[in-house]
Amino acid sequence: MTTESLDMRFAAACAIAREAGVLARKRFLERPRSQRPDFKGPQDFLTATDAEVEELIRSRLSELFPGDSFFGEEGGGSFERNVWVVDPIDGTANFARGIPHFAISIAFVREGRVEIGVIYDVMHAELYTAQRGRGAILNGESIRVSGLAQMNQATVEAGWSSRLPPEPYVTVVDNLKKAGANVRRAGSGTLGLAYVADGRIDAYCELHINSWDALAGLLIIKEAGGWTNDFLANDGLRKGNPILACTPELADALTRATGIAREP
Repeated sequence: MTTESLDMRFAAACAIAREAGVLARKRFLERPRSQRPDFKGPQDFLTATDAEVEELIRSRLSELFPGDSFFGEEGGGSFERNVWVVDPIDGTANFARGIPHFAISIAFVREGRVEIGVIYDVMHAELYTAQRGRGAILNGESIRVSGLAQMNQATVEAGWSSRLPPEPYVTVVDNLKKAGANVRRAGSGTLGLAYVADGRIDAYCELHINSWDALAGLLIIKEAGGWTNDFLANDGLRKGNPILACTPELADALTRATGIAREP
Protein backbone atom coordinates (compact mmCIF):
# COMPACT_ATOMS: atom_id res chain seq x y z
CA MET A 1 0.00 0.00 0.00
CA THR A 2 1.46 3.33 -1.08
CA THR A 3 1.80 6.49 0.97
CA GLU A 4 -0.66 8.14 -1.40
CA SER A 5 -3.31 5.49 -0.74
CA LEU A 6 -2.84 5.90 3.01
CA ASP A 7 -3.17 9.66 2.61
CA MET A 8 -6.46 9.12 0.76
CA ARG A 9 -7.73 6.90 3.54
CA PHE A 10 -6.69 9.42 6.17
CA ALA A 11 -8.51 12.26 4.41
CA ALA A 12 -11.58 10.09 3.97
CA ALA A 13 -11.61 9.01 7.63
CA CYS A 14 -11.47 12.64 8.79
CA ALA A 15 -14.32 13.69 6.50
CA ILE A 16 -16.46 10.67 7.36
CA ALA A 17 -15.94 11.18 11.10
CA ARG A 18 -17.20 14.74 10.80
CA GLU A 19 -20.19 13.66 8.70
CA ALA A 20 -21.05 10.91 11.17
CA GLY A 21 -20.66 13.45 13.96
CA VAL A 22 -23.32 15.67 12.41
CA LEU A 23 -25.73 12.74 12.47
CA ALA A 24 -24.85 11.73 16.04
CA ARG A 25 -25.21 15.30 17.29
CA LYS A 26 -28.59 15.65 15.57
CA ARG A 27 -29.87 12.46 17.17
CA PHE A 28 -28.52 13.48 20.58
CA LEU A 29 -30.29 16.84 20.48
CA GLU A 30 -33.51 15.24 19.20
CA ARG A 31 -33.59 12.69 22.03
CA PRO A 32 -36.53 13.30 24.41
CA ARG A 33 -35.23 14.11 27.86
CA SER A 34 -37.75 11.67 29.35
CA GLN A 35 -36.63 8.75 27.15
CA ARG A 36 -35.38 5.74 29.10
CA PRO A 37 -32.21 4.09 27.77
CA ASP A 38 -32.17 0.59 26.32
CA PHE A 39 -29.73 -2.09 27.46
CA LYS A 40 -27.87 -4.95 25.78
CA GLY A 41 -26.96 -6.29 29.22
CA PRO A 42 -26.11 -5.07 32.74
CA GLN A 43 -24.78 -1.51 32.42
CA ASP A 44 -24.39 -2.14 28.66
CA PHE A 45 -26.33 0.58 26.87
CA LEU A 46 -27.76 0.50 23.37
CA THR A 47 -29.28 3.21 21.17
CA ALA A 48 -30.58 3.10 17.63
CA THR A 49 -28.09 5.87 16.85
CA ASP A 50 -25.13 3.51 17.35
CA ALA A 51 -26.27 1.32 14.47
CA GLU A 52 -27.29 4.27 12.31
CA VAL A 53 -23.94 6.02 12.67
CA GLU A 54 -22.02 2.79 12.12
CA GLU A 55 -23.93 2.08 8.92
CA LEU A 56 -23.13 5.56 7.61
CA ILE A 57 -19.42 5.04 8.27
CA ARG A 58 -19.46 1.52 6.83
CA SER A 59 -21.24 2.59 3.65
CA ARG A 60 -18.95 5.56 3.02
CA LEU A 61 -15.78 3.51 3.51
CA SER A 62 -17.00 0.59 1.40
CA GLU A 63 -17.86 2.94 -1.46
CA LEU A 64 -14.41 4.51 -1.40
CA PHE A 65 -12.30 1.46 -0.52
CA PRO A 66 -14.20 -1.68 -1.55
CA GLY A 67 -11.15 -3.88 -1.04
CA ASP A 68 -10.84 -3.03 2.66
CA SER A 69 -12.61 -5.04 5.34
CA PHE A 70 -14.62 -3.46 8.14
CA PHE A 71 -15.36 -4.30 11.76
CA GLY A 72 -17.79 -2.24 13.81
CA GLU A 73 -18.89 -2.62 17.40
CA GLU A 74 -22.55 -2.97 16.49
CA GLY A 75 -22.59 -4.94 13.25
CA GLY A 76 -19.33 -6.84 13.47
CA GLY A 77 -17.54 -7.72 10.25
CA SER A 78 -14.19 -9.33 9.54
CA PHE A 79 -10.55 -8.67 10.31
CA GLU A 80 -8.66 -9.00 7.06
CA ARG A 81 -5.21 -7.75 6.04
CA ASN A 82 -6.49 -4.18 5.69
CA VAL A 83 -9.34 -3.40 8.07
CA TRP A 84 -11.25 -0.41 9.37
CA VAL A 85 -12.09 -0.80 13.07
CA VAL A 86 -14.90 1.47 14.21
CA ASP A 87 -16.84 2.41 17.31
CA PRO A 88 -19.73 4.58 16.12
CA ILE A 89 -20.42 5.99 19.59
CA ASP A 90 -18.05 5.34 22.45
CA GLY A 91 -19.71 6.59 25.58
CA THR A 92 -23.15 5.24 24.69
CA ALA A 93 -24.20 5.35 28.36
CA ASN A 94 -23.50 9.09 28.36
CA PHE A 95 -25.33 9.55 25.06
CA ALA A 96 -28.34 7.57 26.29
CA ARG A 97 -28.58 9.60 29.50
CA GLY A 98 -28.19 12.98 27.82
CA ILE A 99 -24.57 13.61 28.86
CA PRO A 100 -22.57 15.27 26.04
CA HIS A 101 -19.39 13.22 26.46
CA PHE A 102 -19.07 10.64 23.69
CA ALA A 103 -17.04 10.18 20.54
CA ILE A 104 -16.65 8.42 17.20
CA SER A 105 -13.53 6.27 16.77
CA ILE A 106 -12.15 5.17 13.40
CA ALA A 107 -8.88 3.26 12.99
CA PHE A 108 -7.26 1.71 9.93
CA VAL A 109 -5.08 -1.34 10.52
CA ARG A 110 -2.75 -2.61 7.81
CA GLU A 111 -1.05 -5.97 8.32
CA GLY A 112 -1.35 -5.78 12.08
CA ARG A 113 -0.22 -2.14 12.48
CA VAL A 114 -2.47 0.83 13.15
CA GLU A 115 -1.76 3.34 10.40
CA ILE A 116 -4.59 5.84 10.89
CA GLY A 117 -6.45 6.99 13.99
CA VAL A 118 -9.35 9.44 14.04
CA ILE A 119 -11.45 10.41 17.05
CA TYR A 120 -14.27 12.93 16.83
CA ASP A 121 -15.63 14.47 20.02
CA VAL A 122 -19.09 15.08 18.66
CA MET A 123 -20.47 17.70 21.04
CA HIS A 124 -17.28 19.79 21.16
CA ALA A 125 -16.43 19.48 17.45
CA GLU A 126 -12.91 18.34 18.30
CA LEU A 127 -11.20 16.12 15.72
CA TYR A 128 -8.15 14.21 16.98
CA THR A 129 -6.14 12.61 14.19
CA ALA A 130 -2.90 10.78 13.53
CA GLN A 131 -1.09 8.98 10.75
CA ARG A 132 1.79 6.76 11.73
CA GLY A 133 5.00 8.79 11.78
CA ARG A 134 3.35 12.16 11.18
CA GLY A 135 2.45 13.40 14.65
CA ALA A 136 -0.86 13.98 16.40
CA ILE A 137 -3.28 16.76 15.52
CA LEU A 138 -6.32 18.35 17.14
CA ASN A 139 -8.34 20.58 14.81
CA GLY A 140 -5.27 21.41 12.76
CA GLU A 141 -2.87 22.03 15.67
CA SER A 142 -0.13 19.67 16.88
CA ILE A 143 -0.66 18.14 20.32
CA ARG A 144 1.64 16.48 22.86
CA VAL A 145 1.20 14.49 26.04
CA SER A 146 1.66 16.42 29.26
CA GLY A 147 5.13 15.11 30.12
CA LEU A 148 4.19 14.96 33.79
CA ALA A 149 6.43 12.64 35.82
CA GLN A 150 5.09 12.67 39.40
CA MET A 151 2.28 10.34 40.44
CA ASN A 152 1.23 12.71 43.19
CA GLN A 153 0.51 15.33 40.53
CA ALA A 154 -1.04 13.01 37.94
CA THR A 155 -4.64 12.68 36.84
CA VAL A 156 -5.47 9.16 35.70
CA GLU A 157 -8.71 7.96 34.12
CA ALA A 158 -9.49 4.40 35.15
CA GLY A 159 -11.95 2.78 32.79
CA TRP A 160 -14.32 0.04 33.91
CA SER A 161 -15.74 -2.95 32.02
CA SER A 162 -18.68 -5.17 32.91
CA ARG A 163 -16.73 -8.03 31.33
CA LEU A 164 -14.68 -8.30 34.53
CA PRO A 165 -15.70 -8.52 38.19
CA PRO A 166 -15.53 -5.25 40.15
CA GLU A 167 -12.86 -6.30 42.65
CA PRO A 168 -9.80 -5.91 40.35
CA TYR A 169 -11.02 -2.48 39.27
CA VAL A 170 -11.45 -1.39 42.89
CA THR A 171 -7.92 -2.64 43.62
CA VAL A 172 -6.47 -0.61 40.73
CA VAL A 173 -8.24 2.55 41.88
CA ASP A 174 -7.06 1.94 45.44
CA ASN A 175 -3.46 1.51 44.29
CA LEU A 176 -3.61 4.65 42.17
CA LYS A 177 -5.00 6.68 45.06
CA LYS A 178 -2.35 5.34 47.42
CA ALA A 179 0.30 6.39 44.88
CA GLY A 180 -1.10 9.92 45.06
CA ALA A 181 -2.92 10.12 41.73
CA ASN A 182 -6.21 11.89 41.12
CA VAL A 183 -8.49 9.19 39.66
CA ARG A 184 -11.47 9.95 37.44
CA ARG A 185 -13.92 8.12 35.21
CA ALA A 186 -15.89 9.99 32.55
CA GLY A 187 -17.48 7.10 30.67
CA SER A 188 -15.69 7.14 27.31
CA GLY A 189 -12.42 5.29 26.94
CA THR A 190 -11.97 6.75 23.48
CA LEU A 191 -12.10 10.31 24.79
CA GLY A 192 -9.98 9.36 27.80
CA LEU A 193 -7.24 8.29 25.41
CA ALA A 194 -7.66 11.45 23.34
CA TYR A 195 -7.28 13.53 26.49
CA VAL A 196 -4.00 11.76 27.31
CA ALA A 197 -2.70 12.68 23.85
CA ASP A 198 -3.68 16.31 24.38
CA GLY A 199 -2.22 16.54 27.90
CA ARG A 200 -5.60 17.14 29.52
CA ILE A 201 -5.00 14.08 31.66
CA ASP A 202 -1.79 12.14 32.18
CA ALA A 203 -2.84 8.50 31.83
CA TYR A 204 -5.63 6.12 30.94
CA CYS A 205 -5.93 2.54 32.15
CA GLU A 206 -8.50 -0.23 31.87
CA LEU A 207 -8.26 -3.91 32.70
CA HIS A 208 -10.05 -4.91 29.51
CA ILE A 209 -11.02 -2.80 26.53
CA ASN A 210 -12.02 -3.75 23.00
CA SER A 211 -9.97 -2.77 19.99
CA TRP A 212 -12.68 -0.59 18.46
CA ASP A 213 -12.58 1.62 21.57
CA ALA A 214 -8.80 1.85 21.74
CA LEU A 215 -6.88 1.61 18.46
CA ALA A 216 -7.37 5.15 17.20
CA GLY A 217 -6.50 6.62 20.58
CA LEU A 218 -3.41 4.47 21.00
CA LEU A 219 -1.93 5.69 17.73
CA ILE A 220 -2.76 9.31 18.52
CA ILE A 221 -1.07 8.99 21.92
CA LYS A 222 2.07 7.45 20.42
CA GLU A 223 2.23 10.18 17.79
CA ALA A 224 1.81 12.76 20.59
CA GLY A 225 4.91 11.42 22.33
CA GLY A 226 3.15 9.15 24.80
CA TRP A 227 3.75 5.58 25.92
CA THR A 228 1.37 2.62 25.63
CA ASN A 229 1.52 -1.06 26.45
CA ASP A 230 1.53 -3.58 23.58
CA PHE A 231 -2.23 -3.70 23.18
CA LEU A 232 -2.24 -5.80 20.00
CA ALA A 233 -0.24 -8.64 21.59
CA ASN A 234 -2.01 -11.99 21.96
CA ASP A 235 -4.67 -11.09 19.37
CA GLY A 236 -5.82 -7.91 21.06
CA LEU A 237 -7.37 -6.86 17.75
CA ARG A 238 -10.06 -9.55 18.06
CA LYS A 239 -10.16 -10.28 21.77
CA GLY A 240 -9.28 -6.96 23.40
CA ASN A 241 -6.70 -6.53 26.15
CA PRO A 242 -5.75 -4.46 29.18
CA ILE A 243 -4.67 -0.97 28.25
CA LEU A 244 -2.26 1.50 29.80
CA ALA A 245 -1.40 4.76 28.07
CA CYS A 246 0.45 7.65 29.66
CA THR A 247 3.36 10.02 29.60
CA PRO A 248 6.63 8.05 29.24
CA GLU A 249 7.75 9.39 32.61
CA LEU A 250 4.83 7.70 34.41
CA ALA A 251 5.02 4.31 32.68
CA ASP A 252 6.98 2.45 35.36
CA ALA A 253 4.95 3.76 38.29
CA LEU A 254 1.65 3.09 36.54
CA THR A 255 2.69 -0.41 35.52
CA ARG A 256 3.30 -1.17 39.19
CA ALA A 257 0.11 0.51 40.40
CA THR A 258 -2.25 -1.05 37.85
CA GLY A 259 -0.60 -4.45 37.39
CA ILE A 260 -0.97 -3.98 33.63
CA ALA A 261 2.09 -5.51 32.02
CA ARG A 262 3.94 -3.88 29.17
CA GLU A 263 3.04 -6.94 27.10
CA PRO A 264 -0.29 -8.66 28.00
